[in-house]
Amino acid sequence: MTEIEQKLPKWFNGQLYKNGGPVQNRFSGESIELNAMELSMYDFVMGATHMSEMGIFNTPHHIKQLRQGLDWFRVNNAKAYMVLLD
Repeated sequence: MTEIEQKLPKWFNGQLYKNGGPVQNRFSGESIELNAMELSMYDFVMGATHMSEMGIFNTPHHIKQLRQGLDWFRVNNAKAYMVLLD
């Protein structure tokens, strides 16, 4: 899916970056290039994951947004999802 076809969901309240960049899986070391929207959502998902693991934002609302972010990646860039988030 091209960046023009991608849209961030209305619930997304993270920072929208102007540029994308490479992201490396913290466990496998494999990396993949993300466009600006994908990088914005990736950082949102990772931030939500860390906050949830720390027990800071562990409410049903925040867990739902985390799952929605993961679902967004599965639809918009399945390869990046498999490399970075699976």
